[in-house]
Amino acid sequence: QVQLVESGGGLVQPGGSLRLSCAPSGIILSPDTMGWYRQVPGMQREVVAMIFVEDGTTAYTDSVKGRFTISRDNANNTVYLQMDSLKPEDTAVYYCNFRRLVTFYWGQGTQVTVSS
Repeated sequence: QVQLVESGGGLVQPGGSLRLSCAPSGIILSPDTMGWYRQVPGMQREVVAMIFVEDGTTAYTDSVKGRFTISRDNANNTVYLQMDSLKPEDTAVYYCNFRRLVTFYWGQGTQVTVSS
């Protein structure tokens, strides 16, 4: 019943920046991983970035390396995605995901549009 709530999406010009955040609507146990996914109409959902909660290890899809940064606040079960140097191809619905053992939590998604 607990949902993740994303915020920070919107419309931005190419080269601009946005910062997404995500936190649960209720009390949950600390997740093992937190991540961000995105989906374009007609395409499958893809992972963008992931962070291991315990040690902070991160991973990124090649297309966003050097431009996006994932971080977390473990005390508040909050994950962030700092997006810089945005490109039109980054336009998508971005979804937050938490995993604890084999339990997954998802947000409803937030729209990011990069356009002039």
